[in-house]
Amino acid sequence: MENSLKKEFDELLEETSDTVSQEGFLRLLAERFPQKLIFSTSFSYEDQVVTHLIKDLDIQIFTLDTGRLFEQTYETWAATKAFFKKNIKAYYPDAEELQQFVTENGPDSFYQSVEKRKECCNVRKVHPLKKALKGYKVWITGLRSEHSLNRQHMPQLEWDHDNQIIKYHPILHWTTQEVTDYVQKNQLPYNYLHKKGFASIGCAPCTRAIQEGEDFRAGRWWWEDANKKECGLHIHQ
Repeated sequence: MENSLKKEFDELLEETSDTVSQEGFLRLLAERFPQKLIFSTSFSYEDQVVTHLIKDLDIQIFTLDTGRLFEQTYETWAATKAFFKKNIKAYYPDAEELQQFVTENGPDSFYQSVEKRKECCNVRKVHPLKKALKGYKVWITGLRSEHSLNRQHMPQLEWDHDNQIIKYHPILHWTTQEVTDYVQKNQLPYNYLHKKGFASIGCAPCTRAIQEGEDFRAGRWWWEDANKKECGLHIHQ
């Protein structure tokens, strides 16, 4: 039997127009799926923009605390909560699963192979994400098409088969300049690592600053193939 939410997604695709603004479509989603929308933030430039776009809507916000984040990320988390006066629910890796993984593989096994790195991402990110999305119908993200090659052709509104949820990327087609301008114009709190060359900020051992001319994702898992830099949170069919 076809998933009833998938049918709602198909109907939504037919009803929507490309001329609707990000703010307008977010309001439409909030009205259509009351208390069933959730936004995932990592406190990046992009996520601060989206948080500002949804600040007056009934949309829950959560973050994944992997246990290996930068101190500056925690500082941005605290500043964001104070600025927007909104609760941000934290999800953590399962303690027993994480304990077993680190015991068997060591604390930095992600440097050994892509498989070990993805396994670490599964424990610290993907499995907690499943808990966070449970019971919701729409997942809002801060993804942008400039982030990586395999996001170049992704749709702004999509059906996430793996998580059985509608997914919306309100600033998918924004440029980096548009994002940073928006942050400055609205005086939003941001992670100061961005000013030190960190374009994409994740776990501390897996993130470095990028050099001038390097790809946006060059600072993430820099020891791996540039075309395969995904952690498993966003799987595109």
